[in-house]
Amino acid sequence: MSKWQEKTKRPVLPVYMAALVWPIMALLVPIYTLGGLVLTAAVSAGAYFAGTKLCPTRVVRTYVPYATGSEDVDAMLNGIAANLDALHKLNEAIPDPQLSRAMDRMEKAGRSIAAVVEKTPDKARSVDRFARYYLPEVVKLMGTYAALEQNSVRGENAAQIEAELRRNAETTATAFENQLDALYSAEAMDISTDIEVLDSILKSQNLAK
Repeated sequence: MSKWQEKTKRPVLPVYMAALVWPIMALLVPIYTLGGLVLTAAVSAGAYFAGTKLCPTRVVRTYVPYATGSEDVDAMLNGIAANLDALHKLNEAIPDPQLSRAMDRMEKAGRSIAAVVEKTPDKARSVDRFARYYLPEVVKLMGTYAALEQNSVRGENAAQIEAELRRNAETTATAFENQLDALYSAEAMDISTDIEVLDSILKSQNLAK
């Protein structure tokens, strides 16, 4: 799930100040002697301490959209979200109502898929092709359609592209919905098994009459 992530940022100025002390002290005292070495180390430590006062450690809070515990899954979910956002913007730019309805279905199914994977990251593998190929390809194709509409491109080739995209949109929307439904196949089997077990227990206790 999304969360705020805190990171401690330590300033580099104290380190630079402490390091700068050594060449300066080398010009002033014989640091190759024990006394000179101790004195230089003490001055260097003081410079470091002064630097921490000038530039204290800061805690930076960063909003993390997805924090499933797996960097790969988080990256996948971020990619899905970015493509769905792009699909939404393209939908707003496309006047065709039939195509727009199909894109609404795609977006709704896609966001539900992301929600399921966020909740159960183990299912990420089963939507890998959807995330890496199907969804980006749909965004690419719809981008082509939107460009044709915005540029008022007319002609046989443009008409053929638009007709094919319209025909394919409903099929693609259904495929997205089927991908979402497939994520619940394991739960459906578990529920069926649980129901059968419960039914057997009730019957064995003569409670199912």
